[in-house]
Amino acid sequence: MVSQIKLGDIAVDVVLKDIKNVHLSVYPPTGRVRISAPLRMNTDTIRVFAISKLGWIRQQQQKLRAQEREMPREYLDRESHYVWGKRYLLKVVKEDAAPEVKLRHRQMVLRVRPGTNDETKQAIVALWYREQIKTAVPELIAKWEVMMGAKVERVFVRKMKTKWGSCNPGKRSIRLNTDLAKKPCECLEYIVVHEMAHLLERRHNDRFTALMDKCRPQWRHLRNMLNAAPLGHESWSY
Repeated sequence: MVSQIKLGDIAVDVVLKDIKNVHLSVYPPTGRVRISAPLRMNTDTIRVFAISKLGWIRQQQQKLRAQEREMPREYLDRESHYVWGKRYLLKVVKEDAAPEVKLRHRQMVLRVRPGTNDETKQAIVALWYREQIKTAVPELIAKWEVMMGAKVERVFVRKMKTKWGSCNPGKRSIRLNTDLAKKPCECLEYIVVHEMAHLLERRHNDRFTALMDKCRPQWRHLRNMLNAAPLGHESWSY
C-alpha cells in the first residue's frame, strides 16, 4: 500500500510493508523521500516519525541537489569515460563483429555493429564495467577474509541507485555498485572492507568504527572522495 504525507513543502511517499522497523530514505537525484513502515503502523505515528527526522531530510536533500552530476553519455568519439579513476577518451569502432570494450593507451575503444543505438552501447559499456568489478573483487575478498576473519559466501555486482555497497549478514553476502569501476581502485577496496566489517558488526557503532580504523585507517578520506564523486545522470524511480 502506497500513500503520501506532506510536511510543509516536502512530500513523503509512505509504503506499508511486512517489516518490523521504519526505514527512511532520501533518493537522488532530486531528494525524493520515502518511508517504509510496518503494515500496522498508523499515519499519525508515521507523521510524527517523519517530523522528528525533518532536519536530517532537508540536510540530505541539500547535499544531493548541490552535488555535481555527470553529463548524459552520447557515446561519441572523444567523449570522456573513467576507469579506475583515470580518464579515457571514447573511440567508437563500427564493425560486423561481436561487441567489445578495450582500453588502449588513453582510449576506451568500443566496438559495435553498424546501426547500434545509444541504449545498446550503454548496455555494452555497463556490462564491461560490471566485469571489471567481478574480476577485481575475488583477490580483495581473499585478502580481507584472512585479515578480518570474516567469510563472504556470495558477491553480487549490480547498478545501485543510492549506495556504493550493501551487506546481508544473515546470508553473508555483499553487493557492490558497478560504478565503483569508474573510481580509483582504493575506493573499491574501501567499500569491500566496509561491507565485510558489517559481517562482524551490523551497526555503524564504535565497534564498527574501530574495525574500519584498524583495517583501513584512511577510510574517512576514501568515504569523502566517494561522497564528492559526481552522481550519474539518470533519474531514478523506486
